[in-house]
Amino acid sequence: MASRIEDYALIGDLQTAALVSREGSIDWLCFPRFDSGACFAALLGDEENGRWLIEPDAAVHRLHRRYRHETLILETEWETRDGAVRVIDFMPPRETTPDIVRIVEGLQGKVKMRTELVIRFDYGSIVPWVQRMDGGNARIALAGPDGLCLRTPVELRGEDMRTVGEFTVEEGQRVPFTLTWFPSHLEWPKQELDPEQALGDTAEYWTDFCDRCTFEGDSQDALQRSLIVLKALTYAPTGGIVAAPTTSLPEHIGGLRNWDYRYCWLRDATLTLLAFLHGDYVDEARDWRLWLLRAAAGDPADLQIMYGVAGERRLTELELPWLSGYEGSRPVRIGNAASGQLQLDVYGEVVDALYQARVHGLPREEAAWRLQLKLLEHLEEAWRQPDEGIWEIRGPRRHFTHSKVMCWVAFDRAVRTVEDQGLEGPVDRWRHIREEIHAEVCRKGYDLSLASFTQSYGSKELDASLLLIPLVGFLPATDERVAETVDAIQRTLMRDGLVVRYLTHEEGVDGLPPGEGVFLPCSFWLVDCLELLGRHDEAHALFERLLGLTNDLGLIAEEYDPAAKRLLGNFPQAFTHLTLVNSAFNLAHEHPPMLRRHAVRRG
Repeated sequence: MASRIEDYALIGDLQTAALVSREGSIDWLCFPRFDSGACFAALLGDEENGRWLIEPDAAVHRLHRRYRHETLILETEWETRDGAVRVIDFMPPRETTPDIVRIVEGLQGKVKMRTELVIRFDYGSIVPWVQRMDGGNARIALAGPDGLCLRTPVELRGEDMRTVGEFTVEEGQRVPFTLTWFPSHLEWPKQELDPEQALGDTAEYWTDFCDRCTFEGDSQDALQRSLIVLKALTYAPTGGIVAAPTTSLPEHIGGLRNWDYRYCWLRDATLTLLAFLHGDYVDEARDWRLWLLRAAAGDPADLQIMYGVAGERRLTELELPWLSGYEGSRPVRIGNAASGQLQLDVYGEVVDALYQARVHGLPREEAAWRLQLKLLEHLEEAWRQPDEGIWEIRGPRRHFTHSKVMCWVAFDRAVRTVEDQGLEGPVDRWRHIREEIHAEVCRKGYDLSLASFTQSYGSKELDASLLLIPLVGFLPATDERVAETVDAIQRTLMRDGLVVRYLTHEEGVDGLPPGEGVFLPCSFWLVDCLELLGRHDEAHALFERLLGLTNDLGLIAEEYDPAAKRLLGNFPQAFTHLTLVNSAFNLAHEHPPMLRRHAVRRG
């Protein structure tokens, strides 16, 4: 059985990532990309679906783990009756081939260890052909397009379609393991990676990355760890950032809300850009902007809400019936059918992200402005349509209030691009559309009887996305309707002091059965709203509560179950870490960055 979601650690090489349990088992790994088929899929099934275990072969009295300083190098320490041992897990930032390195280090006494490698390609479905190479010092596993090469000085043997071994490590001794992926049609990699050199290079890479951040504040450690996670979820060849390295970790244990998040969402565009720019990571922000431009290029009517890491558009959704699901949460899905939905808010995200890039000093890109002109031309009529909304609701299209607000953002940023940045466009027409959208939202999206904006026109339901109204500048926090909406959300959408996206009390309210945890990014939005409203103590208290939900390594998922006190959803979640970073900046500055994101206009 897989570990609790919060009991996993992340390691990665900027092209893919692995999850490592407290027990020393790598239960999830996709090679060679984030969205490739998993060779270890025990996370969504059991050990027969693939894993790699290294652990003491004796009772453990104490277990402790940490990341080495400001890096993505995981250190797990066990104490047994006979001594203490440390396993160092990491993935060197990739040059040609992807590797996982595991170094077992004796700390005290003499500890018996065991390793068990279960390789199952294609999400746990294919048992590979394994053979010895290099005089028995290497094991090669082949099946279909995939090959893996394991090297270690430990004597190994095959047993029940597994590769197993026992060894003893003494104080001061270091025993390395390296696992390297290669295309099965090519010759296996005969040049062995130097594990100790790779460890030093990896530590230097992450230390140099962290040294570039200039943030100072009470939440510096949490912010720095979140920035490391965002960097680790970046696909380095293109600059795209996946929402999470996993698929089908459930929003409700045993439920159907299990989605593939190994793709890049346009909705994250502005927050991603601002998180990197506020942290002085200009190169990362530039690479993300370039990815965004390439992905969004083409017919503006065909703009998708998400793309593959290289900008792929076809993300066909499939179910994998041979996997039992995380704690029985089925179906297990790969691909994401929501990629074909109409979600008008992404137009606002793209235009805002490119506007913010110029505001924060990134060089102007003529292609970026030409793209925006095409998007805005399409949006002049498209904004009137109903859509599926920010939460990718799999039901009838509606006129979602948040979608309309983000359409307003698109035209507002376009107007200010002309007014403030000297680019050319039909600014008078855009001003007219901006005011038309604003008036319609205030008329149709606000319910006097509820004293709140609503999820969609004519609805009596609330929605946490309404917290974005002051954060994007649609209305100032001083507007009575904003304060009333925040109060209404606190009355209606709070569970144990945290925010749910919307109520799922009705079967089929969003095209799916009811039930999910609190949605953590929304709770960070509430932090920002409380700060804007001058409720500083409440904002800081909620922020500290949210930081307390990260696991012992500073990682956090998409959702949380307050009753079971468990993290839920794909893990670690970029959207949550993004909102954490931006809230940390907002709380740490007398003039928060969120106020500099827009010039608020009253309406």
